[in-house]
Amino acid sequence: MSTEVSRAYGARAAEYAEHLGRMDAVAAADRELVLAWAQTLTGPVLDVGCGPGHWTGFLHEHGFDVTGIDPTPEFIAHARATHPGVPFRKGQAERLDVPDGSLGGVLAWYSLIHCTKPQVRAVLMEFARALRPGGGLLIGFFEGPVFEAFDHAVTTAYRWPVDSLSDLLRHSGFTVIETQSRTDPGVRPHGAIVATRNPA
Repeated sequence: MSTEVSRAYGARAAEYAEHLGRMDAVAAADRELVLAWAQTLTGPVLDVGCGPGHWTGFLHEHGFDVTGIDPTPEFIAHARATHPGVPFRKGQAERLDVPDGSLGGVLAWYSLIHCTKPQVRAVLMEFARALRPGGGLLIGFFEGPVFEAFDHAVTTAYRWPVDSLSDLLRHSGFTVIETQSRTDPGVRPHGAIVATRNPA
């Protein structure tokens, strides 16, 4: 995430947290998917782009060894205050600051939506570096028929076709296990991809 995007989120962090930073604002299908995915993992989990920390807190409550990272200081402050005892730190998707092969899972739930194609490629390579062989990756994103920018409430974001993002994952060292897409009333089309890190 660029400095400009982080600043844009920082300016609206309280508003974002109030409306979207709670698990009761999350679709039941998404809670079920993330929990089922986490139950397949072995080893520590990193919630990349954790925002106000609700997904990190959710996984922690279910007994997982999870840390949330986000480049926006306002989100980290909110997450620490809202989820005491859960580890959060400032961090970037492009540089996770963990040893090679040290993670059991990476959750990237709508944390890559402001990245261009070259940026997403670089992030996926960093995820592949940090995950152990067989480690899990779950990505949530805005789905669309073509890769394109659109006017997001905070700053410019991008839609991805499920197939295109799946192909990029395969070229970045992952095996795609499952894909989902749906359109709920009143919201933009949603996509999710479950993948595993290929053997080294």
